Amino acid sequence: MNQRLRRGLRASVWPGALLLALSMALTACQRQQAPTPVTLTPAPASLKLAFVTNSTSEFWRLAAAGIRQYERESGVQVDIKLPPSGALEEQNQTLDNLVSQGYDAIAVSAIAPDDQVRILNRVALRSVLLTFDSDSPKSNRLLYIGTNNFEAGKALGSQIVKLLPKGGKIAIFVGTLSADNAQQRIKGLQAAIDGHHISVVDTREDNTDRAKARANVEDILNAHHDLNLVAGIYSYNGPAIAAAIEALGAKGRVKAAVFDEEEGTLTGIANGTISVTVVQKPYQFGYLASQWMHQLVSHPAQARAKIPDNRSIDTGVEIIDASNVAEFRRTLAAYKSAH
Repeated sequence: MNQRLRRGLRASVWPGALLLALSMALTACQRQQAPTPVTLTPAPASLKLAFVTNSTSEFWRLAAAGIRQYERESGVQVDIKLPPSGALEEQNQTLDNLVSQGYDAIAVSAIAPDDQVRILNRVALRSVLLTFDSDSPKSNRLLYIGTNNFEAGKALGSQIVKLLPKGGKIAIFVGTLSADNAQQRIKGLQAAIDGHHISVVDTREDNTDRAKARANVEDILNAHHDLNLVAGIYSYNGPAIAAAIEALGAKGRVKAAVFDEEEGTLTGIANGTISVTVVQKPYQFGYLASQWMHQLVSHPAQARAKIPDNRSIDTGVEIIDASNVAEFRRTLAAYKSAH
């Protein structure tokens, strides 16, 4: 994603009434979960804040919408950085560059949380450091904003139990097994299916390569003709799973349960290729990360006093299936258009 698009993410203007209605529909309940530390005056032009993702996935469009809204409300600017290939080295270089450029606060979705503790701690020495989406709890970050990934994994696992009431065999597909969000979601999924005669025959990672993500699914389906269900842990795994199932003529024979709301996933639910998706709240990742960075830099003592004891804000999840996918898609499309 080029620099023009990164800066253009905040360029559109939308009608206030539509924004309010759509924001209430998708995110108002989550705002109530997260305490608002203080009310601030607009930030000076010199304030430098950055939001660093783990890839260029479509998933981050909603996070960008949340950032844009906070920018309009507060007058701050938040620079969005998207590592082009989602490689660990790219993200580390981005973090080093931001620190050398004197950024006041940085929020990051850690690609490999344990391996990045040293660099994250270097960032924390020079800037306010937050994590979102994928946490690094061993680092010196001040706050994690995003999904409780263990509980989200349990939510997906509970849906799998409903889809396989007599038990069965499943395979799991994920971008990076080293990421905290992936590890926690898989642990939660396994906790939910434990005792229900459901076995995991294979777990494959694709390192955020979409072509490999689809090839992984095809390989497993060809190797395990008795497979009952495939589960996708990252946002792009849903479309990859749907494409593989349809290409191999496995629709109706193999069920699918995935994460997030990429268009290919929602289409798969609408046409019956995918049974269910657990949807996160990336809009809130962007909005709340921007809010907390701004406040922690501008009023550090007041803002730090408002950080929850567990240093985490859970933005929650929603279950989308055939019963509510049409309504969800309409609301989502209008919401993206408005931002």
